[in-house]
Amino acid sequence: MNKNYFEIIRAGINTTFQDQGRKNLYHIGIPFSGAMDNRNYLLSNKLVGNELNSPVIEFAYQGPLLRYRGDKINISITGNINFKIKKKDNFVDGECYQSFIMEDGDELDIISTNKSVYGYLAFGGILNLRYQWSSCSINTKANIGANNGKKLEAKQKIEILKINKNSSDKKLNYINTRIEFIRVLKGTNFDYFSKKGKDIFLEKDFTISKLSDRMGMRLEGQKIENIVDTNIKSEGIIKGVIQVPADGNPIIMLSDHGTIGGYPKIGVVITSDYDRLVQLQPGSKIKFKEVDLSDAQMLFKLYDMETQNLVSKIK
Repeated sequence: MNKNYFEIIRAGINTTFQDQGRKNLYHIGIPFSGAMDNRNYLLSNKLVGNELNSPVIEFAYQGPLLRYRGDKINISITGNINFKIKKKDNFVDGECYQSFIMEDGDELDIISTNKSVYGYLAFGGILNLRYQWSSCSINTKANIGANNGKKLEAKQKIEILKINKNSSDKKLNYINTRIEFIRVLKGTNFDYFSKKGKDIFLEKDFTISKLSDRMGMRLEGQKIENIVDTNIKSEGIIKGVIQVPADGNPIIMLSDHGTIGGYPKIGVVITSDYDRLVQLQPGSKIKFKEVDLSDAQMLFKLYDMETQNLVSKIK
């Protein structure tokens, strides 16, 4: 075993390794996967001096409790997270968007997310992980990725092959923001739905169901009426597509979604709103707002520019 490693004392909830995911494999049934909140993923890596596409730990609601063994290493946590670092008998309150030095025997306790779902833990170095189709991202539904495609468990060890050298402390002043609407494009089957159904989709609130995970987000609300056919020939789908099954309650396809679907597609969440969508907790209200393609493209450019600007601020 490598001399530098983190021992998992408590695994947390839905704790997995994630990176930027797998591209160009939909045709053989392999989903994209990757970090749910791309901006927070990128910032976590930048704060510890990693390549931006390096694997990190993603957790939901509660993160892991880890004990470190080895030489000094920087870590960072991004999102809206409560955490503490134990150094000998002293506890240090953690602060997101800041790098911290971990020394031999220190413990990191990621207690909970705060009015959000996902958080990210990056280690300043190269992890000993298995790549599959050029990615470490774990998809637990398909058993794909590092750790044999399974969630992390207590007593496992996270090995560090190489620690980043000359990595100085870094900090970013950043606050995650919420938006009033989730903006969408019309789906390819938008006209399968009645006028009343379309009005409900674009004017009424929906509630996020507890039956949501990395594969999809189920919504509850007034039934969206289909006037053509509730089942269609299965065809390719993408992240963010909103399908409406026979019960009339929408399902938003998320990062581990299947590559084909047979329910009519009423809309698709635009890319610039996806990070903030996935951070909405069960019980939260969602309201959709239609935009056209040119608006969606402009909003993505703004999102991308803002993300790159935040990354560049971390020196």
